[in-house]
Amino acid sequence: MTPAASIEPDAAVERDSEAWIIIPLYNEATVIGRVVDELLERFVHVVCIDDGSTDGSAAVAAAAGARVIRHPVNLGQGAALQTGLSYVTQKPEARYIVTFDADGQHRIEDADGMLRAAREHDVAIIFGSRFLDDRTKPGWLKKVILKTAVWVTNRTTGLRLTDAHNGLRVIRTDAASLIDLQQDRMAHATEIVHQLGKTKLPWEEYPVELLYTDYSKGKGQSVLNSVNILVDLLVR
Repeated sequence: MTPAASIEPDAAVERDSEAWIIIPLYNEATVIGRVVDELLERFVHVVCIDDGSTDGSAAVAAAAGARVIRHPVNLGQGAALQTGLSYVTQKPEARYIVTFDADGQHRIEDADGMLRAAREHDVAIIFGSRFLDDRTKPGWLKKVILKTAVWVTNRTTGLRLTDAHNGLRVIRTDAASLIDLQQDRMAHATEIVHQLGKTKLPWEEYPVELLYTDYSKGKGQSVLNSVNILVDLLVR
């Protein structure tokens, strides 16, 4: 009997070198290593913007293979995202940027699908949406709050999204180069939608699943955080 040939599962997978992953990072030392490891199986370029972490997150991300840019103090997720966008848009080989959360709630399969849609449909922006199907279970109160945030965002940006505060996005670099975020905290999510809408470049939404673990809920996906997002939107 001829022994079966050994097949390396990752050997046939060509890593994407056009898409650069940007991860705003703040005190996620317990999970960021795994997140970076998994992303590097599929993507060549993973950039973490360490926003003044005090738990060694930057060292863990670097050890896992990410490029790390450090803010000496915590400036907020919007500021970290802008630092990443400014960094990657200066790279001539970069074609797409994927914004990805550090806490493990985003799926690499969804990022792959969004990039495939951006390429096949020739669109500049893909917004991930947890509300285009029923896989994500945010809970009724959080869902009401997030839907209210969508309503506010749509009224102020002119776009018609189903999910305004989803950190998983694909942005072509010509669109990303036009972003100049001034909102450092959670209101940046509405600001980026507004600025991308002003580009008049083609966009789509794509159904994604958010993984609400006990860890991610504790690190910022709680109902209280959703209330803070809404307050930030209304008073910005």
